[in-house]
Amino acid sequence: MNKRVTAFLLLAVLGGCAAEQKPMPEPVLTQLNNIEPEPVNNPASLFEAGQSDFLFDDNRANKVGDIVMVSVTETTTGKHKANTTATKTNANTYTLTAKPGGIYKTASGVVPGALGLGAGVNTTSDSSLTATGETKAESNLTAIVATRVIRMLPGKVMQVEGARQIRINDETQILVVRGLVRQRDIDSKNSVPSSALADARIEVYGQGALSDKQRSGWLTRLIDNVWPF
Repeated sequence: MNKRVTAFLLLAVLGGCAAEQKPMPEPVLTQLNNIEPEPVNNPASLFEAGQSDFLFDDNRANKVGDIVMVSVTETTTGKHKANTTATKTNANTYTLTAKPGGIYKTASGVVPGALGLGAGVNTTSDSSLTATGETKAESNLTAIVATRVIRMLPGKVMQVEGARQIRINDETQILVVRGLVRQRDIDSKNSVPSSALADARIEVYGQGALSDKQRSGWLTRLIDNVWPF
C-alpha cells in the first residue's frame, strides 16, 4: 500500500514538472466587409475602370482592403547598471551619576543611596551597505509581413494589420503586425519599414517543443511563488 502511495505521489510530482499544454492562440484580425468592384462606366471601352490603373497610378495602397508590405526590422538593446554604497557610524557616551540602592562615599561618610560619581558607558555602532545591480536585454527581429488596410484616417493615414504563421517541424510561430502608416511613407514597391509605423504593435508567439521547454511546469511555478528563500 505504501509503495502505491509513493508511486502515485512520484507521478504527481513528475506531472507537475511538465509544461502545461495550451491551445494555439489565433491572432484576432479585423474582418473586412465584402468590397464590391467598381462598376464599369463604359462597357464598350477596351479598358475597364478597374484594369487601367497601371497607366497612371503607382499602385501603392490608398484604400481599405489594399495590401501593404511591412518590412519588420527591430533591434532593441537595453542596459542598466546601479551601484549603491552607504556607511553609517554612531558613537554615544552615557555617564551614570546616581544608582538607587547603592553605597557611595561622601564628605560626611558612607551614605546609602546618595548621589555620587558613577562609571561612564560608551556605545559605538557601525553599519554599511554595498549593492551592485546590472540588467541587460537585447532582441533582434527581421521579417516581411503583408498587411491589409482596415481603416482610412484623416491626413492620409491608414490603419494596417496583418499576420504571418510559419510551421516547421511541429513548431508554429505567429507574427502579428499592427499600426498606423502615412501614404507618403510607402515606397514605390508598396513597402514600408516598421520604423515608420505609428502606434506599432508587433507580437511574436508560438507553440511547440521549443516553446514548451521555455516554460516551467505548474508545480514548479507554484513552489517558486511560495518558496521564501
